[in-house]
Amino acid sequence: MSDIFDVVWLTSSPALARFDQPLLKYLSKYMKIAQWEYHQDKDEGSSLDEAVDLLNEFLTPCTDSIHLIGHSSGGVIALEFARRYPEKVRSLTLLSVSSQPAHTWHTHYYVQRDLFTISREQILANSVRNLFGKQPYDITKKLMTALDKDLDQTPLSHSLFKLVDLPKGGVSMPMMVCGSKNDSIVDSPALHNWLKYFKPEDHLWEYPKGHHFFHYFYPQPVGEQILSFWQLHHLQPMMVSQLMSQNLSN
Repeated sequence: MSDIFDVVWLTSSPALARFDQPLLKYLSKYMKIAQWEYHQDKDEGSSLDEAVDLLNEFLTPCTDSIHLIGHSSGGVIALEFARRYPEKVRSLTLLSVSSQPAHTWHTHYYVQRDLFTISREQILANSVRNLFGKQPYDITKKLMTALDKDLDQTPLSHSLFKLVDLPKGGVSMPMMVCGSKNDSIVDSPALHNWLKYFKPEDHLWEYPKGHHFFHYFYPQPVGEQILSFWQLHHLQPMMVSQLMSQNLSN
């Protein structure tokens, strides 16, 4: 692997990057992790292809394959990259990614805008409850602002006029899919539909709670499962031994 990092965490927009930090902090105790963010200027069009191309440019200096991981739209970028450049990806871990990858929280937002005569603010407030659970008023307002920015920053082509789909299916490298049982965006049926495309070495795991951002609320149990997946198949023997020793001493 690279001497600089073993894992690349993909973030689709800066607006929601903060919710990845608890899990990143936990995983970084055991692995060398790089965080890659997609940044889109106001004058640029939203493009998943561009995000994949930029990620490929970032990873070009790496001589070895890496573990790729992402949540929601970040996971969609990871999935598309893994399909196009399988030789560069050692394993793929997806958090809150539907078996129809394009069905993110943005899809639910635009469907509500189309079906109901309520304001953007009301739908954003509904989205906060769906994504994070019930929150105090001041927290809800801050989360609404973050979601509003994410609608503009994420490189997906959804709009009020058209919702897009992406190809279904798995990948050639080992894959782990994680979710939450009370996630109303990527619910259990959407998560379990991944099993149709699984290989023997692939793994699906659900946490009982935490909604769409379960990895933010429960970083340690989520992190333990991801580390176990990496340990089981894809880490070098020395790293596996080190992780097992650290876990036993805790």
